[in-house]
This record gives sequence, C-alpha cells and structure tokens, in this order.
Amino acid sequence: MMWIDIVFSGGGVKGFAFIGALNKLEQNGFQFKRTAGTSAGAIVAALLAAGYKAAEMKKLMEQMDTSHLIDPRSPVSFPLFKWLRVYFRMGLYKGDGLEKWLIDVLAAKNVHTFSDLEPGALKIIVTDASRGRMIVIPDDLSDYGIDPALFSVARAVRMSAGLPFFFEPLPLVAESGEKSLIVDGGLLSNFPLWLFDQGGQNPPRPYLGIQTVKSLAYQSPAPIQNAVELFRGIFTAMREAYDEKTIKKLKDSNIIVIPVANVATEDFNISVGERDRLYALGEDETEVFLKKWSY
Repeated sequence: MMWIDIVFSGGGVKGFAFIGALNKLEQNGFQFKRTAGTSAGAIVAALLAAGYKAAEMKKLMEQMDTSHLIDPRSPVSFPLFKWLRVYFRMGLYKGDGLEKWLIDVLAAKNVHTFSDLEPGALKIIVTDASRGRMIVIPDDLSDYGIDPALFSVARAVRMSAGLPFFFEPLPLVAESGEKSLIVDGGLLSNFPLWLFDQGGQNPPRPYLGIQTVKSLAYQSPAPIQNAVELFRGIFTAMREAYDEKTIKKLKDSNIIVIPVANVATEDFNISVGERDRLYALGEDETEVFLKKWSY
C-alpha cells in the first residue's frame, strides 16, 4: 500500500475515464491522501475524498441518468428563446439536477460540508467572474468572510462544473453582502497540478495528475475565420495558460494522459456503452503509465 496525492483535469462526461484510472491505481496498491480537481475532475475528486472506491464509483456511473443532470427552466423550442435565456440567465440549464445528485451521493458517505472531510483532503478550482480571479475552495473562502468548514462540498463542485453558457453561474455572497458570480474553474485552470507542485522541493508524498485530451497527435493551429472561432481560441488559451508550465515540467513523469476522441464535453446523453468504453480506456492508459512510473 502506498499513499499518494492526485489531481484531475476538467473534461465533462469524458471524466468517466478517471474512474477506470482510479480502479487500476487501487489494484496496484495506491491510496489517496489529498485530491483536487476542476469541473468533471472536481466531481471525481470529491467522491474520492468522501471515501468512495473506484468500484462504488463505477456503480454510480452505470446507474446515473445523465439526462436528469441538465434541467432547463422551461421547455423551449424556438432557438431565439434559447439565446434570450442564455443572455439573461447566462446559461441554458440551471444545474440544480447536478447539485441534487451531488448532495445525495456525498450524503451517503456522511459528507455535507468541508468540516466532514480531513483538513486539506479536497481542493476545488472555481472562477470568480465578477472579480476576475481564480478561487481554490475551501482555502480562499475566508477572503469572502465565509467559514470554509461550513461550506457545502456539493455546492463547491457544482460551481466548478458550471460550464459557461451551458449551466447558469452560481452566486457567492461575501460577508459584506457583495455577490460574485462563479463559473467553471476550467476557465482559468483546467488541470490544477500546480496545487501539489512544491517548486523544486520534495513533496510530502508522490502525486499524480490524470488528464483527458482530445488526441496525443500534433494538432495544427485551428483556422479562425469569424468572431465565434476567435472567442473559442481565446477561451482555450485562457484555460490552458495557467497550467502550461507545470504540465510541461511533469508530463513525462507524473501525468496519466487519457486521449478521448469523438466525445463532447457536454454530451450528457452519453450511452452506458460509451461510459464503459471510457472506463476501459482509463484503465488501459493507467496500466501503461504504471509500467514506467518511477516514484
């Protein structure tokens, strides 16, 4: 048995691959002291910190009705009304279904707030769009006058998974009464491996990062011919810039890279068969990685 720390990237429904990776790590005798993540990675990190094993997560994966995790305020058939809702509500879906599911599965392990976890066991990345800053929950909540111990773990994860314009942003109200709108942590740090990087100093224990990517092959620059494509490029650059230095330094030693093709981040109608494929892919890539990992 060996204790390690672990970090999960964002990736939406591609995060099902993380569970297969965890299963392979558990089979090889690894246990997890601290965990962190962004967006989909925050979901898996929270389940892990709450005490879920990979086999239990796989059951949740198989039983989950992902279509219930997206909940529009009312059925809308006209495209114009959908865009009006995005404009005024800043998201197509409320995200209440996702938060309710998180509350239920965490409560099954008697986890409600961060006080129910070991100190430092879980760190979640979110983006404060109002203040234009990245937040690490629970660490940075004191900046808002909020007691970190009393903050809901499910709410923190839902905030981190708030894909802009897909889920409505959630408010974070400071002690002063000032309200910030919180969105997906992946906007500023999609793979927060830097959380456990000691900058050249020896960490208290080995740590791993698990990242989903579109492809391991070289990708030529994407053509930009209109404002939408320009925004997409800017968004991608923002998301990856903060993490790039740490990823480059550790990509050949501490990162399990899982290439996932033909799965969209926001495909909440993903089939059970596709979930199983992602799970198996996570297992396979982790097995290959462990054969060469020198910890």
